[in-house]
Amino acid sequence: MSSPEITPAASEEDLLLRYAKGDVAARDEMARRFMPLARRLAGRYRHTGESLDDLEQVAYLGLLKAIDRFDLDRGPFVRYAVPNIMGELKRHFRDKGWGLHVPRSVQERVLIVNQASESLGGHLGRSPTPKDLAEHTGLSLEQVLEALDAASAYSPAALDAPQPGVEGEGERTLGDTLGSVDGSYEVVELGQAIAPAFKALPEREQQILKLRFIDDLTQSEIANRIGVSQMHVSRLLRRALNQLNDARAE
Repeated sequence: MSSPEITPAASEEDLLLRYAKGDVAARDEMARRFMPLARRLAGRYRHTGESLDDLEQVAYLGLLKAIDRFDLDRGPFVRYAVPNIMGELKRHFRDKGWGLHVPRSVQERVLIVNQASESLGGHLGRSPTPKDLAEHTGLSLEQVLEALDAASAYSPAALDAPQPGVEGEGERTLGDTLGSVDGSYEVVELGQAIAPAFKALPEREQQILKLRFIDDLTQSEIANRIGVSQMHVSRLLRRALNQLNDARAE
């Protein structure tokens, strides 16, 4: 006996229950519904030098793993999916981004040595020697030399490369951003339930939400678009998301 046809009205819970019983079509429908979220998370790293198509494939793999491993007792699926997708992207940058096989311990020392090199360079007024780096980091000279050699094996974008951040928060690195999640998944989760609350927001906050989560602009790009500081955009964005969350809780 074939499974009932999946309709657009089917809830996520229904789909997950059907998949748990072996209905592969339900899994496909879950993947289809959450693929925009996976693309959005992958798109956060479109300026890293990696192919966006490759990043989306990695994010899609993370989404499928989340669907396969999800337990309904965990709560809303999106809160489980986002960390899984981000984790897959993080592993991609830390592991698959290296042109040659480099042990994890060496990868970590590369980051330490690169950061020390930048710090010491400004302090010394010259490029630090391997001996300088060893003394500064507490690593052995051999470990420093190994890290310097291994650094050339990473091709797309160094994990310690400076990344645009929120004004006033200091410089962030790609390694920092790979471990973080912005508020985009909150909008996905809230969905139509908060449509009235969204319409009640000030026009500027509605505009910022649309630019961030529909047009997928960065906070810096939004700031340039509407003529305010990036810090102000960050505050308005967080305030709007908090209001939408409060509306859902009522």
